[in-house]
Amino acid sequence: MSQPPAPSAQVTAAEISRIAGVTRATVSNWRRRHEDFPEPSGGTESSPLYDLESVRAWLTSRGHASAATPSEELRTTLRLHAHGGGTSDLLLLVLAAAARSPEELTAATQLPDAELATRAQRDAASTADAVPDAETVRFETGDAAVLRALYACVRDEGSQAALGVLAERELEDSAASGAYQTPAPLADLLARLIPGSPARVLDPACGSGTLLAAAARRGARELYGQDTLPVQARRSAVSLMLTAPEATVTVHAADSLRADSFPGLVADAVLCNPPFGVRDWGHDELAYDPRWAYGVPPRAESELAWVQHALAHLTPGGYAALLLPPAMAGRASGRRVRAELVRDGALRAVIALPVGTAVPLHVGLQIWVLQRPEPGGPERKSVLFVDTAADAATAGGRGGTATTARTRGVNRSASPDWAGITARALGAWRAFTESPDTYEGEPGVAHAASVVDLLDDVVDLTPARLVRASRAEVDPAELSVEADAIRRSLAEAAKSLARTAGQEGWSAAGASAREWRTVTASDLSRGGALTLLRTPPDNVRGRGQAASGGDGRPEPRAVLTGSDIATGSGPTGEPMVLHDDTAPVIAVGDVLVRGVASTDGPMARVAGEEDAGALPGPQVHLFRPDPARLDAWFLAGFLGAEENIAGASTGSTALTVSPGRLRVPLLPLEEQRRYGEAFRHVHALRAEAQRATRLAEETARLLSGGLTGGQLLPRGT
Repeated sequence: MSQPPAPSAQVTAAEISRIAGVTRATVSNWRRRHEDFPEPSGGTESSPLYDLESVRAWLTSRGHASAATPSEELRTTLRLHAHGGGTSDLLLLVLAAAARSPEELTAATQLPDAELATRAQRDAASTADAVPDAETVRFETGDAAVLRALYACVRDEGSQAALGVLAERELEDSAASGAYQTPAPLADLLARLIPGSPARVLDPACGSGTLLAAAARRGARELYGQDTLPVQARRSAVSLMLTAPEATVTVHAADSLRADSFPGLVADAVLCNPPFGVRDWGHDELAYDPRWAYGVPPRAESELAWVQHALAHLTPGGYAALLLPPAMAGRASGRRVRAELVRDGALRAVIALPVGTAVPLHVGLQIWVLQRPEPGGPERKSVLFVDTAADAATAGGRGGTATTARTRGVNRSASPDWAGITARALGAWRAFTESPDTYEGEPGVAHAASVVDLLDDVVDLTPARLVRASRAEVDPAELSVEADAIRRSLAEAAKSLARTAGQEGWSAAGASAREWRTVTASDLSRGGALTLLRTPPDNVRGRGQAASGGDGRPEPRAVLTGSDIATGSGPTGEPMVLHDDTAPVIAVGDVLVRGVASTDGPMARVAGEEDAGALPGPQVHLFRPDPARLDAWFLAGFLGAEENIAGASTGSTALTVSPGRLRVPLLPLEEQRRYGEAFRHVHALRAEAQRATRLAEETARLLSGGLTGGQLLPRGT
């Protein structure tokens, strides 16, 4: 791992603010007011770069201790001590460090440099056989800073946080692009679409291993993965060994289409989120490949190659679920292959997702569910089509009115309503699989199209087109009653919103904005004013369906997600069972903060009775204030402030909130309570506005659909 001495890393003003735990405006003030502030060492006049070591020395001389989180410290240290040997040796060290206790990791960080390098090399070497294409491990004294930062990151933020930083670093150093992680709720949905409990699961484009981890949570015990990028394959292997220690993990680095690492593998299930729109996928050299049982995929249809690759690896009767772009459902070039998939009964369902559920965010992706036909098996006469993006309204939030099945959709201006999406997709799929020949569908939501009807000149498998055709089945009288009921609910919600808004104004603070001294949440935690509780990792939680049941077993608990905070709903995450009594459980008065920065709804709220007893989801931070020192609503209001979230967030595509860096004003408890009441009022106002918006959107949708579908008539007709 040792390399010739490298120049110090360069950092932006934004990175300096994160290191020092201050706002970017404060850094700008330092540049103007202090003549000894380091001069730019690169960049441009509008976006200067500064020498990291010089900045650190200046901050130390001014008494500014680093406020960076352990993961941010690891990221910065890797930049400062860059080396050309990759990070596979450090991935091995993460795997070894995860098995150590916090006390052991602390002791390791306190070792002299030479002893630390020896200890780290011994630890990493003990796991060398676990990571594909791992390099020979060699640490030297010059690597001590990186090793300490890595041990501290694993100790304080967990092994997955360290893995993410290392993978991010290696992807930056490589020419790779387009490596995006499948959102955890979407990975869970794909895994739940596989009937039964498959033991052997393959992901031929495994990336960071999210889909295989979802399969492991549902009971899979043999996990096989392959990815073109070696860094992703290594990351996936280590991540799966940490999150699913009871499973057998086999991951290889190679192109699955050109160089299948598992040519003889017959899996119970295949889950995959393959790369989209790749033209150089091997069309010419693979023209006679035996996997193309349904026809040679056209050069522009790499996705159909992945579909057939998945089917080729399935046991007869086994299922595959793939996340695919919507264009492949209707492109003329893929018509013949689509027709054969439908005719042979291999395609079982196409589920359309709303825009924004996964990268690319501007496209509504589709899930294709496939099943390898069994010799002599039953004839498959229909294919299920589900449009989870059919409605724009999100299911009723906290305090909202109940809605019918057709109102459970997605508000495209907010976070994906994963609970609604999952319920709609799984509900239709399970009903269809129970009786595919008699399934009647749900008008405007799900429709089972006959194979004969699908095999026309274009073989267009777009769910929106096929589901929309079923809207004519809606009874006019039923729709009229439903539209009238929701219109009355909208009128009531509008009145409630007006009452909550009130007639009184808010007084100005004076000629200038009020200023106050602030401290970080970490400081408050150290002082005992609040407790910052960490979400339990997957290896101490289990899915309710797999773990519950039987005398003496713990009951599954509801899970509150970041989307629930944004939409104002109660806990909607899939229930989980705790296997660790020390894991946090939400109590009334806790402050819940979303872990990913966004402007699509509130970032924080105070837990109520409906949240009590639930578990915080994987992207939810839980703050438990001492009521004798901190008012909960005061804390939630300031923790969720837009400027506060921005100052405590790191990342490029997704901004991850570092909870310990959020800042809170130091105010007397009595004054906190006055602010708390104001924030409580703002929260109620937002909830009423969200409810009115949902009902307005749903009213407009029902009326518009009824008019265009012929079920409703204009007034006066």
